[in-house]
Amino acid sequence: MEDINVKSVRYPKATDEKLERISLKLGRPKKLVVIQMVNYFYGTKKDPIDLNDELLKKELVNGVSRIISFFKKQEKDFLLPMFTDSNGLTIIAKEHTEYFRIIWQHLQKEEKKSDGISNRMGQLEKEISRTHQYHNEKSKLKSSFREILNYYINQRESLGWPVSAAKKEELQSHVRKSLENI
Repeated sequence: MEDINVKSVRYPKATDEKLERISLKLGRPKKLVVIQMVNYFYGTKKDPIDLNDELLKKELVNGVSRIISFFKKQEKDFLLPMFTDSNGLTIIAKEHTEYFRIIWQHLQKEEKKSDGISNRMGQLEKEISRTHQYHNEKSKLKSSFREILNYYINQRESLGWPVSAAKKEELQSHVRKSLENI
């Protein structure tokens, strides 16, 4: 089998110490770390001398630009219509509040009116009751008066026309007393 490790690289002792620390930190042998570093720089096409890494900066700027454009698109598509709709809803809510205030005032007026009507209905019920009582009393009075009148007529008829003045006087005083007792 042929050895594939045919090349060697010489570097200063300070660099070897740095490489040693990196490999210990990563937990890999130095040879593997060197191979991975070469693959990294080869794959990303980054220049190891460029510490500021302009390519990385460009990628970051592009990423930030994409994120900002995404946010702008979201704002345009979702936030602005939502704010517009919420503004309309706020206007509608204010109008409804005004309508409810008007309805509330109307209901308060109607409540006062219905209280007045209720009071008047109570007074009417009392007056109707009193009128009904008077009507009953009047009916009783008429009935009593009818009895007195019938008694008078019957007594007068039983006496006949040529009756003495004393009998007539007695009959009249009896009718007068009866009327007084009504």
